[in-house]
Amino acid sequence: MTLQSPARCIDTLHDAFLPSAEPSLRLTARRGSRRVTLAPKYGNGAREVEVAYAWHGAAGAPTVIVQGGISADRDVSGAAGWWRELADDGAAIDLARCRVLSIDWLDRAQLGADAVSSEDQADALAGLLRALGITRAHAFVGSSYGAMVALAFAARHPGAVERLVLLAGAHRPHPLSTAQRSVQRGIVRLGQASDRVDEALALARQLAITTYRGSAEFGRRFAGAPEQRGERFHFPVEDYLEHQGRRFVERFDADRFLALSESIDLHQVEPEQVAVPATLIGFPSDRLVPLADLCELQRRLRGPATLEVVESPYGHDAFLKEPEQLTPLLREALGL
Repeated sequence: MTLQSPARCIDTLHDAFLPSAEPSLRLTARRGSRRVTLAPKYGNGAREVEVAYAWHGAAGAPTVIVQGGISADRDVSGAAGWWRELADDGAAIDLARCRVLSIDWLDRAQLGADAVSSEDQADALAGLLRALGITRAHAFVGSSYGAMVALAFAARHPGAVERLVLLAGAHRPHPLSTAQRSVQRGIVRLGQASDRVDEALALARQLAITTYRGSAEFGRRFAGAPEQRGERFHFPVEDYLEHQGRRFVERFDADRFLALSESIDLHQVEPEQVAVPATLIGFPSDRLVPLADLCELQRRLRGPATLEVVESPYGHDAFLKEPEQLTPLLREALGL
């Protein structure tokens, strides 16, 4: 469903070149880093920051910036890519027609700052574009935290991108979502204070998973009866949550989690400052980013905006779980 109305809802370089699987399409994969200068919002003046990036796609094709949630990295495509079903040769974000550029999110230690802002991430991306000699990106596709950074990017660097595609992200965090993330951060800080960091980070991730997914999915998957294990009952959903917690601890650092989780809740962009054409994609089952917030964002954006509503049982994670529904929307929004 599309909602549309006149008011709208209502340097240092270290590069590694990898061989392409499809040389006839001139597809390349490139990973590297560049030093860019920026002034962190919560820091003390300008500083040089190393920005790690990956670039996949057709050489010389239009650049499409793609950024995901706080746990996503620069590997959007390829075997380990977190969005490989949607960013590939012939996929919705067609690597035969564009080059996908993505960075690893910056954290407090890299910025030398007390906190990390979405503006800092946006400025890092703008600096990277300049370092790579890109005057203007064809599009910025952002999901979750990536959508927040995309809005900050368009507000601060309006001439650096032609269009936005924003999935499950808005101009501000919803207060209930902030409350949930605040409890997660409290768990991690308690773990740091008691020297039980891994356990705490795993528990925080388990709690986060309950906010990422929809009620319908949990009802379908975990409605079975509990079983007694040792001295207590064990519920079907617990195995799933514990698995998710263990996986997260294996690949994520507690301080990084605290910084990026807080960055979501510090995010604030005035939509009236964004004149770039935008496609918004939201999910009714998303409890972290309610559709009402996307309607407000669409209404207040200065540039033309449409809101696509996608039904899914997967909640906030629908941007990861609905490639078939998202493919035609992304193709139309990108216009490649």
